Amino acid sequence: MKGKVDSVWAVIFNKQNQKTILMRILINIIVLLISVFVLSCGNKEQLITNSEEYAQYLSITENQASNEAKLQLDFWNKRIKKDSLQLTALGPVASAYTQLFESTGEIKYLKLAEKALTKSSAIATIGKSDHLLALAHNYISQHRFIEAKEAAMGAYLLGTNTKATEMVLFDVSMELGEYDNAHGYLEKFANQNDYNFLIRLAKWNDYKGNLDATIRNMEKALKIALSSKNDDLLLWSYTNLADYYGHAGRIKESYEYYIKALEIDPANAYAKKGIAWITYSYEDRPEEALKILDAITDTHQSPDYFLLKAEVEEYLTNEIAKKINLIKYSNAIKDKSYGDMYNVHTALLLAEEYEVFDKALEIADLEIENRPTPQSYDLKAYILLLKGEHKKALKIAEEFVVNKTFEPVANLHIAQIYKANNLLGKADPIFEDLRESSYELGPVTSGKITNL
Repeated sequence: MKGKVDSVWAVIFNKQNQKTILMRILINIIVLLISVFVLSCGNKEQLITNSEEYAQYLSITENQASNEAKLQLDFWNKRIKKDSLQLTALGPVASAYTQLFESTGEIKYLKLAEKALTKSSAIATIGKSDHLLALAHNYISQHRFIEAKEAAMGAYLLGTNTKATEMVLFDVSMELGEYDNAHGYLEKFANQNDYNFLIRLAKWNDYKGNLDATIRNMEKALKIALSSKNDDLLLWSYTNLADYYGHAGRIKESYEYYIKALEIDPANAYAKKGIAWITYSYEDRPEEALKILDAITDTHQSPDYFLLKAEVEEYLTNEIAKKINLIKYSNAIKDKSYGDMYNVHTALLLAEEYEVFDKALEIADLEIENRPTPQSYDLKAYILLLKGEHKKALKIAEEFVVNKTFEPVANLHIAQIYKANNLLGKADPIFEDLRESSYELGPVTSGKITNL
């Protein structure tokens, strides 16, 4: 009898188990379906870019701006004989070389532009200030800021093109960290209806950490550019506004303005890089970012693209691909023509990746000598932190960096330095604020904040 009862209970329990198992399966399926639905909705909200929209620009192999510059160069070079002092041709030749540098990233063109401008500024008697200011701009592009200031001051002393000179002196002063001088020059040419004033006022407000005012002034400048129908002004306005919108977390508008830039210049590498950053840092699509960056480096030669590729590969935990891109960067900057243009990138690479701290500190000191800004001092303080010299890092940070810049990277370094010196009361609030800057910092750096 007992055996029969046991067998009955076994059947009942088996049936109950079956029902329980079936119920659990159904619940798991429902939960899975809900999760998939929620995730898919989230992804749709997260997706800002449209690959069908920007794909047409990734396949561009013909660079219209570059082709036009080459035509101009050919035209004017035919009018310059060896050892000639044909001044009228030197300016347009320098302009064409500058355009070639901007459209291809090839440093040789920037150096050729410098050569033409050095000659033209030396021999010019009429319009000499224009040649000197163009040379100053060239030096700024090469990160030769002290020489840029000398050229601009040379133009200023001539007293023939005062407003244009003051604008360049504002630019140079900002690069050199001479902020009082920069503000003084800004006040001299203040005009709320002038494009060149508004874009500089935007830069000043960005330095002061007033992003709303920065965007507001750039939007005013854009209206002027639109009314002028000047493609160069529009292109500059769109790409800069796209950057600022990104800083403000207005990612959709940022993307739209990068697209507007590409509609003007389909080969524009800067706009494509901006879209790559959105796919990587906001949409969490690193593979798509690499696809865009690969398309850029097919036609544009700036070494920093290899560093960005390396960062994305690190995020994907592709260590070999990361190292290959770092090697490509190192090989690219062996060209001495780059001079000091990539000092910051190289110093960070030496310290973070290879722990070659003394060489990195040498470069940081050189950068401070050339460009004594809070960012340059931050570079040195951060390298000292990585080297383990926490007290020295703290001293430099508190004297030259704290409350002197609003850049997220610098603030991250300050927080890290505070933490290393057991000043958690100062570090923790900065870490909390930095969580709002995760888009600007990127997934790799934001991950470090989480770990800290």
